[in-house]
Amino acid sequence: MTDFTLFWEWMAFAVRWTHVIVGIAWIGSSFYFIALDLGLRKTDTLPKGVLGEEWQVHGGGFYHINKYMVAPPNLPEHLVWFKWESYSTWLTGFAMLIIVYYAGADLYLIDRSVFDVDAPMAITISLASLALGWVLYDLLCRSPLGKSQNGLMVILFAILLVMAWGYNQVFTGRAAFLHMGAFTATIMSANVFFIIIPNQKKIVAAMKAGEAPDPALGAQSKQRSVHNNYLTLPVLFFMLSGHYPLAFATQYSWAIAGLIFLIGVLIRHFFNTMHATGRREYWTFALSLMLFFGIIWLSSFPKVSGEAGPAGRQAQAFMADPHFAQVSDTVMGRCAMCHANEPFWEGVALAPKDVKLDTPERIAEHAREIYIQAGRSDAMPPGNVSMMTQDERELMVVWYQAVTGERGL
Repeated sequence: MTDFTLFWEWMAFAVRWTHVIVGIAWIGSSFYFIALDLGLRKTDTLPKGVLGEEWQVHGGGFYHINKYMVAPPNLPEHLVWFKWESYSTWLTGFAMLIIVYYAGADLYLIDRSVFDVDAPMAITISLASLALGWVLYDLLCRSPLGKSQNGLMVILFAILLVMAWGYNQVFTGRAAFLHMGAFTATIMSANVFFIIIPNQKKIVAAMKAGEAPDPALGAQSKQRSVHNNYLTLPVLFFMLSGHYPLAFATQYSWAIAGLIFLIGVLIRHFFNTMHATGRREYWTFALSLMLFFGIIWLSSFPKVSGEAGPAGRQAQAFMADPHFAQVSDTVMGRCAMCHANEPFWEGVALAPKDVKLDTPERIAEHAREIYIQAGRSDAMPPGNVSMMTQDERELMVVWYQAVTGERGL
């Protein structure tokens, strides 16, 4: 058998890279069009049906942009649709969820000291929560509450806070934060797929049929687009949070998630207000800073974990291998000073990425990461501060491949 682990790791990297590229395209177009919409100006010379105009300069050229209240009197032959940025971002993000958290459910998704569940059930909960989020949100927007923008946002925030708490009762800390990002991003992309683009297609179809488009379609799309704009920054935080255990691996991580949403909304409010009126409401940054210090304070409470469940079948196989005793001694001596419940390496408050390697069971459960980070590469220990030898690294490779049956490419 070839080294499937390396292939899988590179596939994950390729999908992650693609996800970042298309995500930049989606976020960039979202920010641009919201800023454009808020910056429109009305003049006496505007053509009939035009809501506002804006002059822009970029790359040595001038651009004159008009926005029609519903649609132009004559539909142009060439019409650019902004939809694949959203679709491809969600699809690549979901692919990452499958590659990392579903395929590696026993390590990345499930924490049996939090909730003892098997991989199929954990994956089912994950999928059901993403679908449920969209259904609840869409029903709220279509209900009478949807007419109140502020009231709707308050209820949505409450739902997000409940989901943050709920995810932390089921999944690992990293998976809980990742799911908050996926939960929110699913709502955003579904807004594009189920509301914004279909409404635009209805408007185009009405124009081609010589009928007047329904203005309500544009208003509904605008509402969902504004929601997407305000949710973007929190999603970015959750997608990057896996590197920061102080965010996801402490007692009140669900509350930290809630404060992240508030900070993201405040920052977007500053820029949206500036684009609309030119007014700079710096109080939003002052309040954001206060909330950020609140996050720092909340992160000082260590997470209280229950007793770990029994090691999984594959972990037991790694522990049974004759090379394990020597590998375990190496990891304990070279890695556990940082990767422990209470790290004693100066400047390390929590185990990096919440990966703990201070017991034989934990070492066996993280065999794949040890193989990649310290066996196949010298990424760990950082700068080889604990002086891991080449022989020790090679033994980790032999140990992992002996259990998995893989061999070098």
